[in-house]
Amino acid sequence: MLPVPHRVARVRRETADTFTLDLVPIGPAPAEHGFLPGQFNMLYAFGVGEVAISISGDPAERGVLRHTTRIVGTVTQALGRLERGSVLGVRGPFGNAWPVEEAEGHDVVLVAGGIGLAPLRPVLYRIMARRPLYGRVVLAYGTRTPADILYRSELARWRSRPDLEMLVTVDRAVGAWPGKVGVVPALIRRAPFDPTATIAMVCGPEVMMRFSVEQLRTRGVPPERIHLSMERNMKCAVALCGHCQYGPAFVCKDGPVFRFDRIERLFNQPEI
Repeated sequence: MLPVPHRVARVRRETADTFTLDLVPIGPAPAEHGFLPGQFNMLYAFGVGEVAISISGDPAERGVLRHTTRIVGTVTQALGRLERGSVLGVRGPFGNAWPVEEAEGHDVVLVAGGIGLAPLRPVLYRIMARRPLYGRVVLAYGTRTPADILYRSELARWRSRPDLEMLVTVDRAVGAWPGKVGVVPALIRRAPFDPTATIAMVCGPEVMMRFSVEQLRTRGVPPERIHLSMERNMKCAVALCGHCQYGPAFVCKDGPVFRFDRIERLFNQPEI
């Protein structure tokens, strides 16, 4: 429960309302910052409060914690005002992981909407570092407008790789956008993968995840091979406050990654 002081080593402005913080510990590094793709930290802005943010860096990179955050409330506004050299508190890592090892030998489909690309970026790092262990790898990513696209230079590098199929769309084209226009789930219809040998990982707004699951199942991906990140309402990260209770589970302790067949009943009920 005690935040560990960290210093901001770098701030990158990804979009108008989204930024990435690189954090390094002040003093000895606890546990060398090891984390699994899909886990999150609690970031504490002193005097303001704390918020759960996914770790969006490379799991193989030790000594630096990387978090991409969108400004949506008081705490993220305070985090957005931090500059290089500022200090904040960190608790974590918490939660479970994406099934990266389980996906070995399978095609992998990653479906991300908006800021949902940040929790999936560590998966791509891990898979690309061990690329021969996987079949076809597809990234389907969508944002509201071209100006909202995250990690532009990284996406350009990934797009150039012959062993990664990347599909990007925007809800609304602005300016001279040369790419696809439409919703993320529509990308799944034409994505090149074998549904009988695919593991899918989905992260984004719940309505986008709902329609993405429908498309994946229409393509023939079984529900036990669809995984969702249900990050929502997490306040304490240790299953004490009850804010993130999801049926019999707590998102912070039992998630945030859930296999779809285990939450299907709840997921298909609106406003739960």
